[in-house]
Amino acid sequence: MKIIVSLVSLIAFLLVALPGPLYKYGVVDLGTAFTGFKFGVFVGIAALVLLGIQVLFQRNTVRLSSALVAVIFSAIAIIVPLSMMDTAKSVPPIHDISTDLTNPPKFVAIVPLRADAPNPVEYAGEETAEQQRNAYPELQTLTYTQSKSELIKATEQAAVNLGWDLVNVDASTGIVEATDSTTWFGFKDDIVIRVTDKGSERLVDIRSKSRVGGSDLGANAERIRSFIEELNEVLVK
Repeated sequence: MKIIVSLVSLIAFLLVALPGPLYKYGVVDLGTAFTGFKFGVFVGIAALVLLGIQVLFQRNTVRLSSALVAVIFSAIAIIVPLSMMDTAKSVPPIHDISTDLTNPPKFVAIVPLRADAPNPVEYAGEETAEQQRNAYPELQTLTYTQSKSELIKATEQAAVNLGWDLVNVDASTGIVEATDSTTWFGFKDDIVIRVTDKGSERLVDIRSKSRVGGSDLGANAERIRSFIEELNEVLVK
């Protein structure tokens, strides 16, 4: 029984841990990866049930170390997918976030990079904008007194500091474009920052959009928040 419990808990863990890297390197498609997540939860529960049976009826075969490993592996297999599901329920099912919902910054150099992406490069529309207003009302156009050139330079540095891959820096149009890849699944999300003049002030807008998936689990909004924080830190240095 001890071997069975250990094996089942390990399988549960692998069903949750491996889909990300396997999808990232093109071994499986996204649907298969998420199916692995689902089965990981069920197998993790099965492992805990088997461990309970072992404790009740074969107590003398239970070893603290192996039981602890089985519990940890099973807990990870159960908690990670359920946590993602909980996050999905707490955020709107959108993947295109912008600080300017009336005139979102447009992708330029990134357009050909998204040619095969399931999510089109165009802005998702008013329905998405309304959902964003309700979920992330704090994401608004930023206003600065620095010059346009200073802001473009600071924007470029902030993007580098965040580990983004710069795609385009056009000081004449005030556009900076970059791509960010998630660590686990390798999802690619694209970012465009626009700096425009308004009298003696400069307006900065950020847009972040996923290439795949209906819901981004709040990742694009969080990315914009991280960028704003990093940009402000760069500007005060």
